[in-house]
Amino acid sequence: MNEEKFTGKSDIYTQARPAYPSEFIEYLYGAVGFKADSTIADFGSGTGILTKILLARGSTVYGIEPNKDMRESAEEQLKGFQKFTSVDSPAESTSLDDNSIDFITVAQAFHWFDKGQFQKECTRILRPTGKVCLVWNVRNKQDEMVKECQTVIRKYCPEDIVDGIVENEHFLDFFKGELCERRVFEQLQPCDKATFLGVHLSRSYAPKEGEANYDAFVQGFSRIFEKHSNSEGILEIPYTTHSFVGEVALDKKI
Repeated sequence: MNEEKFTGKSDIYTQARPAYPSEFIEYLYGAVGFKADSTIADFGSGTGILTKILLARGSTVYGIEPNKDMRESAEEQLKGFQKFTSVDSPAESTSLDDNSIDFITVAQAFHWFDKGQFQKECTRILRPTGKVCLVWNVRNKQDEMVKECQTVIRKYCPEDIVDGIVENEHFLDFFKGELCERRVFEQLQPCDKATFLGVHLSRSYAPKEGEANYDAFVQGFSRIFEKHSNSEGILEIPYTTHSFVGEVALDKKI
């Protein structure tokens, strides 16, 4: 994983990135079996968007984040939660004890990991009944506004591959027997112009201020916002939240 991809983007990431639908959280704390007394490792926890939601439900959460900028942002925001522990570590090798974790969550981050090494780490730290939840917020590509956004992204950020990973499901061999429970949840993110720009500038491959194509990138999304926002200056981004929950593969090399 390139641990510096999000350096300098923690503030805009925190302010602009969408959270996760309440229906998804209820699913975790219902059908999946998360509880207030669960111990959860949130890998690639970033600025703590999902971590905070899990902590608010009373769970003990370890936020695993190797990027200093993102990790320190989470530490500042979550310092009021006594059950939060920040861990400076890559996903593939942590300091967590063997068989100490009930559930692992990975939000918007699994595609950055070494899949095989992360598999080994999961099997090491999870308790025998433990499960892993991989989750991504993906924009609804059937929406005309989103199609226009994709055109700008492809032009200026051709390396951006997150949506394709979710669609192709190339990670299923991570799960035991390639079996997992798939769930899909819908949500709308209302954005003013600053938030809308921030959503796209916070992407890993988006140009930073002062870099080539930054101005053109911002102008492209500014035009989209002006075209699609309502009379109150709000635009809603339609997201589909894709969740994959299962046991980690124990019988297959990746």
